[in-house]
Amino acid sequence: MATGRNWGLGMNGIIHGGRAHLGRKVRALCGAALTVLGFAGPIAAQNPFEVAVRIDDAIVTNFEISQRMQFLEVLNAQGDLRGQAIEALVNERLQVDAARGLGVEASPEEIETGLEEFAARANLGPEQFLREMAQAGVAPETVRDFVANGITWRNVVRTRFAGRAVIGEDDIDTALEFSTVLGGGIEVSLAEIIIPLVPENQANLETELARLGAQINGDITQFSEAARRFSAAPTREAGGVTGWRPLNELPEGLRDRFLTMYVGQVTEPIPIGGGQAFALFQFRGQREVEAPELPVTAIDYVTIAIPGGRSPEALGEAARLRNAVDECNDFNGVIPGGFERASVPPSALPQDVALALRSLDALEMSTTVTRNNGSVLLALMLCDRIRAEPEIGREAVQSRLFGQRLQALADGYLEELRAQASITYHN
Repeated sequence: MATGRNWGLGMNGIIHGGRAHLGRKVRALCGAALTVLGFAGPIAAQNPFEVAVRIDDAIVTNFEISQRMQFLEVLNAQGDLRGQAIEALVNERLQVDAARGLGVEASPEEIETGLEEFAARANLGPEQFLREMAQAGVAPETVRDFVANGITWRNVVRTRFAGRAVIGEDDIDTALEFSTVLGGGIEVSLAEIIIPLVPENQANLETELARLGAQINGDITQFSEAARRFSAAPTREAGGVTGWRPLNELPEGLRDRFLTMYVGQVTEPIPIGGGQAFALFQFRGQREVEAPELPVTAIDYVTIAIPGGRSPEALGEAARLRNAVDECNDFNGVIPGGFERASVPPSALPQDVALALRSLDALEMSTTVTRNNGSVLLALMLCDRIRAEPEIGREAVQSRLFGQRLQALADGYLEELRAQASITYHN
């Protein structure tokens, strides 16, 4: 596939169904006579070894395109498979050429390890996985090339950009503060039709659901009617509508699909519950939302007692002290021993102090609080609001940010490679 991010897309279709689903898919493909050159459409009549695309000094043949299309079909990819296959193969030619220049092509050991991991996601050993693919008309070399190209590009990206994708503590703090990696951002609205797999429908449920999905694709009213008639889920009474759900709560294999679907589009039958049922999902909408902030567990602040209450002299001294520091630690050098610093739960703050600090941003000062019947000004500076650690932890946040930054660099580099290359499409 084109990039590391896309490399896992097809496997999600296998992961959800597991080994049994792969077997059904392979048998269905074979039953439909989808052999290596058996696709309907223009490509079937073409010489399989003719050049379809030329990329600088490299080529992509019709045979390679038909093989990749077949592979994508087995992996449950949706949409324009021919277009996806051509784009991926063109990208891979550019990626492999870049790898040769860096000397970081996938080694035989890396390819075998990658193939084992790939097959394991379908609960199969590598040889059995290749046999299953061969039964669907996908040559073992096609699978190995697919895995090898993904590893090769990963090696290119890490070699070129790992040093530029460094994530610091400030990056993690910012991500946590704005909840950019904690599930905020996108919610999707879906409708569902779920039918359990029982002996009476085992032979044809997937086929019949696929036919139903094709009939009601794009029609929200018909989907809801079908859900009320056929679905076994509690949502049938609402026409299958599940309501708005955070995207990150959905299984990983479904997230990518829904991000690229149009309103009303219906998925292919998807095995759920360990293969005990099949579901059709209809995409109803998408919206951006703000992630809830993590709760504040402690308030870190400084207090400075200044004689004179809120007199001009006392307020002037507070302003002088504020201007003399860039952070709370600087008070140690400005007025050593003349201030107090505390970090306490919000519930432990005196009420007037809590009210004064509530309106402050970090490193701002309040001069509204007094003590001793107004004779002492209690200047307050907010150092930080300490929030609960997210469940995923700082290391996981760092890993996600690193992956996001590396992916952005990789995407930009691939666009650069395509812009610099001479790409000619022959059909």
